[in-house]
Amino acid sequence: MEVIQATELHTNEVAVLFDAYRSYYDRDPDFKGALAFVTERITKKDSVIYVAMLKDEIIGFVQLFPIFTSLGMKKAWLLNDLYVLEEHRGIGAGKALLDAAYQLGKDTDAAWLMLQTYTSNKVAQSLYEKEGFVKDASSYYYYRKI
Repeated sequence: MEVIQATELHTNEVAVLFDAYRSYYDRDPDFKGALAFVTERITKKDSVIYVAMLKDEIIGFVQLFPIFTSLGMKKAWLLNDLYVLEEHRGIGAGKALLDAAYQLGKDTDAAWLMLQTYTSNKVAQSLYEKEGFVKDASSYYYYRKI
């Protein structure tokens, strides 16, 4: 397995996985929208997407968005999306993608990586905790729909 940064050459394959990822989180399938979103992120370089490749097939991806920590006065990364095709889970693709995200943080002198997941997603939580992520017990996260 190899992990590489996605480029314009990977947009269709990443969009397929991105659409499956969104469906996993109870969103209606929308390949056209997924393709437009992924293409825009890669073209504008406003996110970093890594893909896990097994032979010539993309089997998973992680997408990170740059943010900043005022208190730390540094860049940080929001690990917004992580998905591995169901038939390829359990072979280390998720860990490899997390490793690439962590290396991006180190390479950019970031203060931290942040992520969130559904409270019911126990498998992902186990992986995150095994890889050194710590559940925040001191903060609440609020959202306001626009």
